[in-house]
Amino acid sequence: NGVEAYTGVAAVDAYIGAAQLSEDRGMEYGGAHVIEDLVAGKPVEVRALAYGTDCYPRKEIETTITIEDLNQAIMINPRNAYQRYNVATNSTDRILYTYMGTLLPNYGNATYSGAGELSPLCNDPLFETIGIGTRIFLCGAKGYVIGEGTQHEPVNNLGTLMVKGNLKEMSTEFLRAAVFHKYGTTLYVGIGIPIPILNEGIALRTAVSDEDIVTNVLDYGVARRKRPVLRKVSYKELKSGSIEINGKEVRTAPLSSYFMARKVAEELKAWIEEGKFLIAQPVERLPGDTVFKPMKQIKELPLVKDVMISEEEVVTIKEDATIEEAANVIMKGQFTHLPVISDEEKLVGIVTAWDISKAVAKKYRRLEDIMTRRVITADSEEPLELAVRKSEKYNISALPVINRDRKVIGIVTSDGISRLVGRRGRRRA
Repeated sequence: NGVEAYTGVAAVDAYIGAAQLSEDRGMEYGGAHVIEDLVAGKPVEVRALAYGTDCYPRKEIETTITIEDLNQAIMINPRNAYQRYNVATNSTDRILYTYMGTLLPNYGNATYSGAGELSPLCNDPLFETIGIGTRIFLCGAKGYVIGEGTQHEPVNNLGTLMVKGNLKEMSTEFLRAAVFHKYGTTLYVGIGIPIPILNEGIALRTAVSDEDIVTNVLDYGVARRKRPVLRKVSYKELKSGSIEINGKEVRTAPLSSYFMARKVAEELKAWIEEGKFLIAQPVERLPGDTVFKPMKQIKELPLVKDVMISEEEVVTIKEDATIEEAANVIMKGQFTHLPVISDEEKLVGIVTAWDISKAVAKKYRRLEDIMTRRVITADSEEPLELAVRKSEKYNISALPVINRDRKVIGIVTSDGISRLVGRRGRRRA
């Protein structure tokens, strides 16, 4: 269906990723939709190419299949059932499109994931009953835990699971494709795990409540791998519909469905009571001391602060200035962009030499009448690549660099970026 599947495994086997995007429909359709279409019994178009060998001479095939035409259709989920996850919010003045959903500007919302007190790993944090071989409910079918999930970090209560199940037995009631606006495709997966009460310790831990489960609120407006923690919050607070961040009441929204989590739990309970589902003892426990490490980077990653014009060199102007005053500042300086600040020295706008030229021609007098108020800004610690993307997206050649108080601490220009690229090129040469 126009979504690339990876075939660098055994002949005729293919692996399709839920987040892989369609070649012709982009973010509207992806691997998750192919998986849902297969489970729903819909026909799927397949086009395959090869280089041809003596034993596999054919170089191309086009056909249409359904899930019943496949010998095996297996779901392997390398990372799911997060014990808990961080809350996402956005301190910047622009909308962010992320895997945590759309984050509105100026702490306009906060999104979170996980079922809280119904999350399996919150109920068995020591992995006494959940391990390799544990039989589970997976998308309406029986499945198994086959190991720790990727990014498994139980020491920080961020354990994950790797699970497997028969796609042919699954139901679209518990498996749904979705699109995160301007981010990509994803797959909603219903997982349920039975936890037998074998001792008092397990009984105590399965009594966990939303009030006991605490996670971090992170600012996704800071474009770094290590984002600042704004506060800690319980799942009880998150499920109340709002939390407080820096004195502001912020609405919360779940990315996973608590309604469906209860439905999964009730369905699994019914299976067990009817004898359709037997509880399996794990053959091996999952590791409890794993620490998550970020990807190693051997090349220096340039940041905005590496190329920005410093606070001492940046020229600003007050918003109550006249057009004539702004024109004189630009004529005397070396910049064609002039950040506009308030009496509190906070950024409120920006004007360019072109704006001034138009203002003179149209006989405007006040700067506040012509300045751009919705200013695209940068953070000094964000990757330079992000600033370049902003410049290209909004077709601008300079971004004011501001701090948390919206005070101008620098400006990054296309000339500055070009100079850095030139220096790096000469060093490599």
